[in-house]
Amino acid sequence: MMLYWQVFWAHFTSNLLGYGGGPATIPLLQHEVVDRYGWMTNGEFSEIVALGNGLPGPIATKMAAYIGYDVAGIPGAFIALFATVAPSLILMVVLLGILMRHKDAPQVKRLTKVVRPTIAVLLGVMTYDFFFDSFTGSGWIHTLILIVAGYVLLEVRKVSPTWVVLGALLYGAIFLGG
Repeated sequence: MMLYWQVFWAHFTSNLLGYGGGPATIPLLQHEVVDRYGWMTNGEFSEIVALGNGLPGPIATKMAAYIGYDVAGIPGAFIALFATVAPSLILMVVLLGILMRHKDAPQVKRLTKVVRPTIAVLLGVMTYDFFFDSFTGSGWIHTLILIVAGYVLLEVRKVSPTWVVLGALLYGAIFLGG
């Protein structure tokens, strides 16, 4: 029973504090899942982020379902999904009227200007952590190959991120024994 509560709390607090949607919650969820509870390593979490980015739909719910299932089975997946959407549901119901009345207030506009760079820094730190783990775990040659291939495929060739992630997973399975 305690495990279910931990799954709920990890996802609920991450999504309650993650102002800005799914990508903003990823560093918070990473802290809960990797650092606080130790359910998975940083590398395993980065693979979930990659998989979640490659699949259609909101990333937060895909990650929640996977993590919840991995940690606590089918009930864990449902608990994590509910905990992920509950903060938004509660806040929408309670605060939507207030926000609409004050959307043009200078305080609200200032808050948004402050929060966006903070989210960018958190995502940058997480990216650095993922790169460092990849570099130390797989070596600089494999890391460089995946970075260059990912850039060329995504930015130059405009290949769907789904195919790039699947290709990287296949590369890892073949060359890294993953």
